Formats: sequence, C-alpha cells, structure tokens
Amino acid sequence: MSPTTQTLRTPLTPKVLAQLREVSILASLSEERLHCLDGASQVHLEADQILVKQGEVVRVFNIVLEGSLRVSTVSSDNVEQTLYTAEKGFAFGEVPLLANIPSAATVRANSPSDILQLDEEQFWQLMTECPEVRRAILGNMAMRLAKMQSTTFQQEKMAALGTMAAGLMHELNNPGSAARRASSQLRANLMRLHELAARFTRITLSPDQKECILDLQQYALNSRPEVTLSSLEQTDAEEALTEWLESAHVEDAWKLAPVLVSVGIDANTLACTRDSFDGTVFSDALNWLEALVSSQQLVSTIEESISRVTDLVSAVKSYAYEGKGLKQSIDVNKSIHATLVILAHKIREKQLTLEKEFAADLPPLSTGCHGVNQIWTNLLDNAIDATPQNGRLKIRTWAEAIDTPADKHTDVCILVEDNGVGIPLDCQSQIFDPFFTTKPVGVGTGLGLGIVFRIVEQCGGTIRFTSVPGSTEFVVRLPAQTEQ
Repeated sequence: MSPTTQTLRTPLTPKVLAQLREVSILASLSEERLHCLDGASQVHLEADQILVKQGEVVRVFNIVLEGSLRVSTVSSDNVEQTLYTAEKGFAFGEVPLLANIPSAATVRANSPSDILQLDEEQFWQLMTECPEVRRAILGNMAMRLAKMQSTTFQQEKMAALGTMAAGLMHELNNPGSAARRASSQLRANLMRLHELAARFTRITLSPDQKECILDLQQYALNSRPEVTLSSLEQTDAEEALTEWLESAHVEDAWKLAPVLVSVGIDANTLACTRDSFDGTVFSDALNWLEALVSSQQLVSTIEESISRVTDLVSAVKSYAYEGKGLKQSIDVNKSIHATLVILAHKIREKQLTLEKEFAADLPPLSTGCHGVNQIWTNLLDNAIDATPQNGRLKIRTWAEAIDTPADKHTDVCILVEDNGVGIPLDCQSQIFDPFFTTKPVGVGTGLGLGIVFRIVEQCGGTIRFTSVPGSTEFVVRLPAQTEQ
C-alpha cells in the first residue's frame, strides 16, 4: 500500500500550525512566518508503511506531525539495524537535499503517522527566507553527516574484515595442517628412536664407533643452514645416495636419502662410517641419524607454523584495534606489514610480484584520526584486484620535510602502485565519490576510496593519483604530527 498524499493548496490549518509549533527547528518562527510552508504536501502512513527506501533518490524535506517512524539500514549481509526513531516534531531529509546523495536509510512508520513534506523548491524557499530555520537545519545536517560517516566507516571496516575472513581461515589452516602433520611424523620418529636406542643397548660399541656416530651427529645437527640445491641437483644427489645405501644393505634407503642429502651428507661423508660398522649395525646407525635429523626439521616446521599463526593473530589484532585511543603513535611500516599479512592470500592467488621499499628512518605517525590503516588497506586491496595474474605490485614509504615560510613539518608518504589496466579517464574525476566503483556489479561497495579520501582529509593530509594503462599510482602524504 502506498502512502496517502494530500496537497495543501490553501493556508495551513490551525491544527497543522499548532503541530508545527512543536517542531524544534520552527519554534522561533511567528505564525506569519510559518505560512511560508503553505502549499506543502501532507502524507499519511499506516503502520509498517515505507516512506523512503535505503538507496532511493528522494528530494523532499519531512516534518513528523503525528505518529512515529523507524529509521533503519540494511547491511550487505541483509541484516537490518535500527538507527533511531523519529517522533512527533522530528524533521529530516536535509542531508540528501543538501549533499545530493541517495537516502542512507529506510524510513518506515511504527504507527499511523502524518508527515508534512516540502519539495525541493519549497525547501530552498524556507532556507532562504528563514535564517533561524536555516541555522537549525544546517546544524542538524552537520551532526547527521558526522554520524553517517562514523557508521559508514565502521560498516566498511567490518566489510573489509569480512572479506578477509575467508582468506584468513585459509592462512590459518595451512600452518595448522602443517603443524599437525609434523607432530604426527615427530611422534613416529620418537618411536623409531626408542626402538633403535633399545637395539643399541644390546650391543657393545667400540670407542671408534661411538666417536664416528658422534661426529656424524655433530655434522648433521650443526647450526648452519640447510644446503640449497636446484631441483635437478637434489634429485640426482638423492638417487646417488639411495643406490649407495642400498648397496650397503641399509634398511629404508629410499626414505633416508632425502633427509640426509638435505643436511649435506653424501656417500663420501658416510664412507668411514661404513668401514666402522657391520651391516645391521650400520643400517641402524643411519636410521637413528635420519630419525634425529628428521625430528629436528619437524620441530622447526612446528615452530615456523606456530610463528605464522602468531603473526596472523598479531596482524589481525593490530588491524582491528588500531585507532582505539584518543591520540596514537602509529608505526606506518609495521601497520602496512600487518595489512600485507592479512592480504597475503590474495597476493599468492594471483602470483603477484610484491616490491616493498620501507624507509628505515620513517617517523611515527602521531595522530588522533581513527582508522588510519583503512588508507593503505583499501589502496592495497584495490591494487591487488586491479593487477593481472602474475602482475606487479609496489608499496613504498618515505619521509619528506616540508620547509616553507608558512609551514614547517614532516610528511609520512605512502605510495601504492600496480600495473593493471588503469582507471578510465572519464571515471577519474569520480573515484573518491561515495558509492562510485569501476568494479563489476556485486564486487566492492564503492565506499573504499571515498573513506580513504575522508580519513586523509581528517588527518590534514593529501592523496593524489596518476593512472594510465599499465600503471596506476596513489601517493598519500600525512603530517607526522597532527592536532586531531
């Protein structure tokens, strides 16, 4: 059912005049001045009827004469959230009129309600002829825009975290699975070591044999890095050692060879050991050595996996909680690194080459602005999306001293560059507009760059870009010290 609309072509009735006197922004107007609203439309809503839908372009100013309205938004995952209730005497609609943007919320009647509506011409007449009303409306607009910006920022931040969640689960699953496999193999190795140790207790080893085993252990377990071979060299070395071990009747030669080769052991290294042991004892000694080396490698795998999980958790915490304080000191290099950790799955999926140039002498960013990490998060996310498979992505930071007669300060500068197709020339003037996006339908909200622009402005910085096919570059400059 559509709202019932009645156009009042005659002067306002005493009843409507009495209702308008209860509207706070009109309270200072005389009855004569109230008649500037003559000709307004009166809309009646039954309970649950919609006055305006979220995203709809409506150019009217509304005053609630009777009843109650619920103002709500629907998130991208289709969850409705009530922002506030508009009771009798409440006026709204100035933000879409003055900012020329679609309605940010849906307005629905809680109960039977009467609304006085001013069209665009009547609204501007009211603004022109009634300075007191103009001041009140502009004050309301400033407050509502600030609240809308805060809400939009939080929605964008949650949307960004939601988009990253699947990738983070993948990132966490990989080291988790690796640690689980390594733990299982380590358990099997410990059982083998136990069995081999039990065998050694049943035989008597000469001092030379003990010395030989200790020398091998020292050689295999020293702290030098593992030998790096090409794939072909690795395969040839493993095949050669496998043949040599099999000729020496070593049990599970195919299994021992890769581990021993990984620490630089070959047939020449084992020659003296073969001369020191009988066949069965020699096989047990090498199996014991392989289990020991393999166990050390598995422990390293588990440590790396846990470290990877810790890095991910630290990055997410840094991203989610950065900007909670009133005044904060941000290590921009560290914050960008945390963002790159979160976005690493997208970079790997497209097999991008990432070039990082982080200035070692970059000063901390001391600011009270909220959500500063949204700047590089959105720029990097957009750049990754724009970069083709096997493409190139670059991020660079540096400090730049500004020394003019009017201003002396240091800027923290961030550059994000990709080698994608570029931003179409006819779109470049709009890319910082809210809800504008060049991505396909269903990909992206169009909020990202708009929020980047507002955060940079709030921090007293600047953002510039250049874009041609094959190269798009964004440069952000933020004063190292701000009063925000």
